[in-house]
Amino acid sequence: MLPLRRKPEKAGAARKTAPPNSLFGEILDWMLAPLLFLWPISIIVTHNVADSIANQPYDLALADSVRALARFVVIDEGRAVVNFPAPPRALFRADQDDAVYYQVADWRGVTVSGDPEILPAPLPVSIDGEQIFFRDELIHGEDVRIAYRFLRLDPARPELLVVVQVAETRNKRTDLASRVVTGVLLPQFAIIPLAVILVWVGLSRGIAPLNRLQSLIRRRRPTDLSPVAPGSVPEEVRPLIVAFNDMMVRLEENLQAQQRFIADAAHQMRTPLTGLKMQADLALHETDPVQLRESLTRIAESTDRAAHLINQLLSLARAEASFEKLYTVEPVSLDAVVREVALELYPRAQVKQIDLGVEAGDAELVIEGNPVLLREMVKNLVDNAVKYTPHGGRVTARTRFAGSPILEVEDTGPGIPDVDRERVFERFYRVLGSGVDGSGLGLPIVREIAELHRATVTLDANPAGQGTLARVVFPRSNLQPPPIVQGDHDPLG
Repeated sequence: MLPLRRKPEKAGAARKTAPPNSLFGEILDWMLAPLLFLWPISIIVTHNVADSIANQPYDLALADSVRALARFVVIDEGRAVVNFPAPPRALFRADQDDAVYYQVADWRGVTVSGDPEILPAPLPVSIDGEQIFFRDELIHGEDVRIAYRFLRLDPARPELLVVVQVAETRNKRTDLASRVVTGVLLPQFAIIPLAVILVWVGLSRGIAPLNRLQSLIRRRRPTDLSPVAPGSVPEEVRPLIVAFNDMMVRLEENLQAQQRFIADAAHQMRTPLTGLKMQADLALHETDPVQLRESLTRIAESTDRAAHLINQLLSLARAEASFEKLYTVEPVSLDAVVREVALELYPRAQVKQIDLGVEAGDAELVIEGNPVLLREMVKNLVDNAVKYTPHGGRVTARTRFAGSPILEVEDTGPGIPDVDRERVFERFYRVLGSGVDGSGLGLPIVREIAELHRATVTLDANPAGQGTLARVVFPRSNLQPPPIVQGDHDPLG
């Protein structure tokens, strides 16, 4: 049985939560988007690694220059002196790519020899005469790499330090780092498009079983509702195929139910139509005005019964039809529905002098449901009660809350034997000896609508005496607060 569903969301909200149109495109996006996001990050990381690689060999050469310069520094009469074996300009400025600067400064910060453009070196926490330090600075607006070392030339005066520094511009380092980055990135320009193509081909082959499954289902005849073998599809699709097979089973059951319904309806319609045809034929041959009037009266009564049967068949078909899911669920006042139905059937109850009343609580009992179907259900219950209750009887339609919303219709009719209380929910079944014309479809309609609302219907003996108590119990999830308290009987008369 297809459950009722809520009203559809607004178009804007539906678009926001709509699933992707293409599973292939969705997977491709999630695979390529991170790749395109990580590519710039890889360029930055590669550049930093290339800088580190380029620094290592040139730092070693720069450190050797510092050690070589330190060997020429001596103390002469309390001051530092540099004794070059050759002109220093030729020794430190022979590189054709980079400019090289050097400086020897005493403990007062006074440049003893070299280029004063080099800034004083920062003092380390601890000084080791053999340790070479490195830092990056600017000289004449150019980035330079500086290697420096502290010397203690007079053991008797350890506070007197000499700083030896050699600086070199970064042209060779930048060029080496650029070649490393270029060597790494150029293959990526070829690898990434190739990866996209391979991913495309892989995804196309991966969803090929889905395409075969689509072709298999398309080739089926419209009447073929046999299940699809789950073993013939990929493991990830098997839950979907199992659900699809379950839906096919339910569809087969619905089709069989509709076929039974059509057969039963045709059988039930044949009898009143045949009787109507016979009465019309008799009326055509009748010459006595009194007999003719009686024949026309019987034709009118037969027409009413046939019309009632047709209306009941249409109501049942609407209650159980699969397209009923298009009916929306909304808050419905069960009290208001019961009162409207009672007012509609009140004239029929007055003809039989039946006390038709409604009992409700102090607060309105509101549930979630379909107002059209709920009204049809209440009307069938009250109509049955009025129809089978004898003259001068009593019918009460009651709504109350007892842990769940409850609808009760109580009458003082002949009652239903225990053996028939379940069978009366079968289509076209009528209790023998009731003496009341009916189609046998009222209670089946009630059950169909109740199941659509996930409610249960039971028939019990009237606890107040003779008669029947029909009870519909809705699930608590259908309740709209607040719950109500049982009130007094409110007769419509």
